[in-house]
Amino acid sequence: MGGQVSSPGSFRGLPCASKANADWMSALSSRLWDVPLHQLSIPGSHDTMTYCLNKKSPISSKEPRLLQLLGKALPCVTLPVVLRWSTTQGLSVAEQVDAGVRYLDLRIAHVEGGPERNLHFVHMVYTTALVEDTLTEISEWLEGHPREVVVLACRNFEGMTEDLHEYLVGCIKNIFGDKLCPRGEVPTLRQLWSRGQQVILSYEDEASVSRHAELWPTIPYWWGNQVKPRDLIHYLEHMKSCGRPGGLFVAGINLTENLEFILVHPAWSLEKLTRWGLPHLCAWVRAQCPGSAAGCTNNIAGDFIGASGFVSDVIGLNRKLLRG
Repeated sequence: MGGQVSSPGSFRGLPCASKANADWMSALSSRLWDVPLHQLSIPGSHDTMTYCLNKKSPISSKEPRLLQLLGKALPCVTLPVVLRWSTTQGLSVAEQVDAGVRYLDLRIAHVEGGPERNLHFVHMVYTTALVEDTLTEISEWLEGHPREVVVLACRNFEGMTEDLHEYLVGCIKNIFGDKLCPRGEVPTLRQLWSRGQQVILSYEDEASVSRHAELWPTIPYWWGNQVKPRDLIHYLEHMKSCGRPGGLFVAGINLTENLEFILVHPAWSLEKLTRWGLPHLCAWVRAQCPGSAAGCTNNIAGDFIGASGFVSDVIGLNRKLLRG
């Protein structure tokens, strides 16, 4: 599997793929510069890297054995279906951050039998993009946007040994260097700007976090696992009623298919499902409010972030903090 990045899909050229929100953090009112990041409204992408899934990839070793067998026995039938339901983004990572996304969901894997140091991203199948190349691309983007801050959630870690974790953490430190914000109290934009820090990196491996001060623990992600917008909204409202986590967290507005839905809608895809649900879900987003209260939201992540005004809607919620 090569390290080249595939072209993004059908969302190229849509309004949210523009650079209108490329520097939205630096454009925030100065009254918000001293608000901790976990009390701001931050747009995110769910399964950020699936725009470059490899059409020749084997099925992930974490998927059900039957699906893996079908992928090997009937790849011409199985893989197109898997790709339709595993692709969650149409914009490249550079286009996503240009569009205003600041929470990136990076699911990392070592492909069984692949080169020892080649790490890819994964969602049912593996990406053409390599992790090291992608992190370098993000770092280079940050160089050109010195007052923007990203939250990188490194997770999944399929097939990762302790040695591979150490290798990856070494890459992270080499690539981002002083841009990394060491874990501690969630900082404000003013604090980050004064230190020249632009990256909060959560790492879903407790042993690695304990060894490296640059890594933050797992950021909670509210995943509803629902195929219908109203059921997902019900789940999110329930989570809000339970009280927000103490630090950074994510409310996911991504719908999730199930086998029954796929069988009843054989011509559908995750893209079509997302478009179908977006009017209801974006209405829910516009009704949210960031802040410190129990029912407030923080990062809000979705699929196909270029398909609507989702990113601008999430950024716009920060204006509600100015009303007090």
